[in-house]
Amino acid sequence: MNISMIADVLRDAVAVVIKLGGPMLILSMVAGVVIAIFQAVTQIHEQTIGFILKVSIIVTVLLVSGGWMLTTLQNYARELFELMKTI
Repeated sequence: MNISMIADVLRDAVAVVIKLGGPMLILSMVAGVVIAIFQAVTQIHEQTIGFILKVSIIVTVLLVSGGWMLTTLQNYARELFELMKTI
């Protein structure tokens, strides 16, 4: 196993992590900004509003795209095991 193969594996791992975690992170950040603007306008400074909304968004994203995420992770794991067989 040479340096380029290790770099390819790490690059693919980072791509999978971004692909799986990106939607949840982006949606929760957008929700946080919207809640912050709403709280600034209405002067309601309750921390649980943002927390509950973010958790519900993350759970919804996991329920909607959980199958796709699992398939993506399984495919990456299979690629890693196939690579281990060849080495």
